[in-house]
Amino acid sequence: MNKFFVSALLLTGLMAPAYSQFPMGGPGGPGGFGGPGGNRQDRQSTNIPGTANDNTPRGNGKISGLLMDESTNKPVEYATVALINVQTGKPIDGTTSDDKGRFSITKIAPGSYKLQVSFMGYKNKDVDAIKIERGTDINLGIVKMEADVRTLNEVTVTGQAAMVEEKVDRLVYNAEKDITNKGGDATDVMRKVPMLSVDLDGNLSLRGSSNVRVLINNKPSTIVASSVADALKQIPADMIKTVEVITSPSAKFDAEGSAGIINIVTKKNTLQGATLNLDMGTGNRSSNLALNGSYRNGKMGFNLGGFGRAMYNVRGAFENTQQTASPNGRITTIQSSDTRNQGMFGNYQLGWDYDINQNTSLTASVRYGIRNMMNSQNNLLTRTFLPGAAIPIVNGRDVDTKDLSGTVDANIAYTRTYKPQQEFSVLGLFSRNNRTNNFVADLLSSTDLHTITARQRNENLSYNQESTLQVDYQTPIKRNQMLEFGGKGIFRQVNSDFRYFFADGPNAVYLLDNTRPANTLDYDQNVMASYFSYTYTSKSKYTLKAGARYEYTMIDARFSNTEGGQLDKIPDYGNLVPSINLSKGLKGGKSIKIGYNRRLQRPGIQFLNPNRNAANPTNISEGNPYLAPELTDNFELGLSGAIKAFYINATLFARQTNNSITSVRDTLRQSIGDPLNPAFQQVIRTTFQNIGKENAYGMNLFANATLFSRWQIGGGVDLYHTFLTNNNNNPLYGASNSGWVVGGRMFTSVALKNGWGIQGFGGARGRQVQLQGYQGSFAFYNLGVKKDFKNKRGSVGLAAENFFNHPFKVRSEFTTPILSQSSVMSMYNAGVRATFSYRLGKMSFDGQGFGRRRKSVNNDDVKQGGDNDSGGAQQQQQPQGGGAPGGGRGPR
Repeated sequence: MNKFFVSALLLTGLMAPAYSQFPMGGPGGPGGFGGPGGNRQDRQSTNIPGTANDNTPRGNGKISGLLMDESTNKPVEYATVALINVQTGKPIDGTTSDDKGRFSITKIAPGSYKLQVSFMGYKNKDVDAIKIERGTDINLGIVKMEADVRTLNEVTVTGQAAMVEEKVDRLVYNAEKDITNKGGDATDVMRKVPMLSVDLDGNLSLRGSSNVRVLINNKPSTIVASSVADALKQIPADMIKTVEVITSPSAKFDAEGSAGIINIVTKKNTLQGATLNLDMGTGNRSSNLALNGSYRNGKMGFNLGGFGRAMYNVRGAFENTQQTASPNGRITTIQSSDTRNQGMFGNYQLGWDYDINQNTSLTASVRYGIRNMMNSQNNLLTRTFLPGAAIPIVNGRDVDTKDLSGTVDANIAYTRTYKPQQEFSVLGLFSRNNRTNNFVADLLSSTDLHTITARQRNENLSYNQESTLQVDYQTPIKRNQMLEFGGKGIFRQVNSDFRYFFADGPNAVYLLDNTRPANTLDYDQNVMASYFSYTYTSKSKYTLKAGARYEYTMIDARFSNTEGGQLDKIPDYGNLVPSINLSKGLKGGKSIKIGYNRRLQRPGIQFLNPNRNAANPTNISEGNPYLAPELTDNFELGLSGAIKAFYINATLFARQTNNSITSVRDTLRQSIGDPLNPAFQQVIRTTFQNIGKENAYGMNLFANATLFSRWQIGGGVDLYHTFLTNNNNNPLYGASNSGWVVGGRMFTSVALKNGWGIQGFGGARGRQVQLQGYQGSFAFYNLGVKKDFKNKRGSVGLAAENFFNHPFKVRSEFTTPILSQSSVMSMYNAGVRATFSYRLGKMSFDGQGFGRRRKSVNNDDVKQGGDNDSGGAQQQQQPQGGGAPGGGRGPR
């Protein structure tokens, strides 16, 4: 209680400076923005190179408008808008459009002017004959921008950055342009994003690191915290507009996510009118159905939608060979099994937004997600060869795993704009994920491998709950500087209740298994943060953004069953996280960037959970509740721009991680059978410690172009070298490894006549270097065709993936002085699906909604499972080799 009081007091203190900075008055009142009596002299516009300084005569005229792409009807962001004096022909003022394409120039003196709008990839747009008198307020409405089409060596180039765009602080992948995404999920989209890699289990990594924070519409969610891989399966690809890759986050972002932040932006409709969208698809391995409706009238808008997906006929197989040391020699264990997966995902949400007035908005949303995954291992056969024994010990079992969860997210945001770029916001979020992660194993007779002799069961109920309050304030200083500061509190409660049962026969009653004591872990974590960020832009196109963030973390962890051992006090800790980014605009629309930032990664519950996962009795895993955060220093140097027909983005990066959360493998003697008639055996145990260090450096290269106005082609290469060590002085457990990892992707699409389109994609990653071995290489590819209806209200499509692989095999291995393991995983992932979508209703721009940028909470927080690290919370889908078991799916 005392900690909560101190936390609330600290957050209140952070809010006070923000309030002290606000101009007095509201809209339409004294000192307000835009109303009668408002102090318009306080309003500022963005400076652009070549415009006059503050000595230019000022008036009270105003010009505003909205920049839109003529062909796509999408906003043109960050375009330069210059106000030119007709008599002198020189620019006297100007601004840039925001992320919605809007612009506004104020304090204009009486006279005759014209506007000139320019942006890379578009023809310059002139708006002539603008007459400003005293008090004139001109709204130009929608200003259409025409794409700049040029002929280069008989090749027509249009919209060079259409698929991938480079913005000031992020790289943006436009997923909605990809027709092969129809009927898929976010996992399919992520595989195509530059710098990202997705393994066979759906685990996400950025530049080779799995320490990535994933946001949905700038908001966190406990379902993402529980498992990124499972969360991505719940998001339909059809609903994703863009994916933003933020590799060098500013101090405004939470310190979590040592490799960076991924923000998934879904399609929203904030215009006027009503629409109803139907999307459906079916295939040999999955089917989906989505229904989304939007309504907006005047200042208020609503969105109600639902999505469901069923997975079936997902089968695989594995073979696993491992050796462990014993006093009498090496023990060899060989395992094999067929696997089956099926599941259902659902995502339902209601959104509401209201523009109180031109400067003030209120938004709220409620989302519920459901996930039911079932995994079966048929006849998990284990043959153990003891030293000197001619006949192996044979064990068989059938394992059924249930992984069920439900997540509710509710958030509300209040935003107040005082003048251009001066903004105050208060945001709140409540999120809770309830999860059931159980397995039941039927132990089979060693004589016929069919008769059930006993049963085992592990139940693990858990929840992850977060309450967040965030306050942000930003204000311009003069005309080329920006100041941002704010505070945030995250109050997190995590619980994991686990117990073990056995039944001495197929029809016997389950009893508590006292050989594996039950327990409950309560883990409370409160994070208080404040930040300061400063941005400076020079006339010579230099931009500097520097800042620092301080986060203080308070932990209270305990076991409910003290007989199983009480937790020692886990100390609180504070971290100062600096960041600095410098960019320079070059000729021809090119830019160069250099950046440094420090990030930290707190352990998620999948690393903390002490539940001993023994679905596969020869490969068990458990978490470590004493883990501390890991710290990473990131450096990057990037160059982007158009070179003849191609848009190119090239980045060099390096990172160093200390106190890394590293999987450690050892052996122990464990009962693998009926507790009443135990059979003991040396098994491999995986747990986690803060003993790791990782150094990595490499490069990312991406290029794309649109040729002949209809053909788009692009691709990229990711190459990095990594060195890992666990700093353990014990020669039995000490390990280090290093090597190069290469991956890449390539896509092409052709727009044909009469609404037809064809698109293909292929991607691969080479062997992934791990501390004690490697994970095998893998590849994906697909080909799709789509036909738009004549009225553009709907489409039908057909897509096929991995159609030459039956199965696709992944080979992995790891080794230490006391154990070794090699595995072959077979993936039967060839598939085909048909899609259909249709839209009813109409939207327009002729309403009264102000459509301002919406604010939302960012909890860039907590280390996710990745590189096949699952900790104690996850029941294994199947035995893994060449890495820690599992897929990083434990609740946080």
